[in-house]
Amino acid sequence: MRKLTGQGEQAVVDLARRYGVSTDAARTLLEAVLQGNGTRAQFSHPELGGSGQWMASGMTMIGDMFNNGLKATVSGLASELSNLLASMPVYMPAPPPPPPPAAGGQPGVVHPANLSTWWPGDLGQPSSVGGQNDSRYAVFPTARRLAVQSGGGPVRIHDTLDHLVSGVQQQQGATPGTLSFSSQHGTFTVDSLPLASTAPPASAAPRQYLAPVPGPVVGTPEPDPAAAATGGTDPEVILATIDRLSDLHQRGVLSDDEFSAKKAELLARL
Repeated sequence: MRKLTGQGEQAVVDLARRYGVSTDAARTLLEAVLQGNGTRAQFSHPELGGSGQWMASGMTMIGDMFNNGLKATVSGLASELSNLLASMPVYMPAPPPPPPPAAGGQPGVVHPANLSTWWPGDLGQPSSVGGQNDSRYAVFPTARRLAVQSGGGPVRIHDTLDHLVSGVQQQQGATPGTLSFSSQHGTFTVDSLPLASTAPPASAAPRQYLAPVPGPVVGTPEPDPAAAATGGTDPEVILATIDRLSDLHQRGVLSDDEFSAKKAELLARL
């Protein structure tokens, strides 16, 4: 199994204790939920009724099909593990793959093209990397970041909020570089995500300059996620942002006052 962060390991132990299962059973279900992008899971563990399936829509099936109490336990645990994956970095970043052999087959010699990557190194190892036309992207679920570069310009680092990114596509007829992604919340554009930081292209500065901007300096106001997400006064974007804020409010990320204030601010832009 993948290595958990200290915070993630403690959260899994607490959930296992609360639901009356072993940490091994909870870890097995956690891995299955992760593989299902937080919305579904296929698992097999004796404490969870053998082989089974879970979907965030409410469907739960276990091998011990007449054990309704165990079925409720699995359903509740899977739902909380899905929320856990969306709310904090649960897993440690995966180690980078070993460098390929150089020409001539000598192992351990790094080809110059592998000396650096186009995204800031402090983001860790991406879960997926790709490109469309003149744009390229890298997804970092552990850091909850999405790196995008278009036309050789600066690398933009976006906060993915509670999205579990599962796919990417480029809208036909859209502005070049406009990527849209899919998650458990549906399809969204990269411009709807708050901008966390920017970095120069890899060819424009030394590698150490490409590190992402650290957390906000004391006294410097943080960027407003709601304002960044709307990208103007487009009614559809504003309503979609209110839906995401409502989801965060229901999850307990936003307080009642914070949600009401942001909602009123967004409605005023319609």
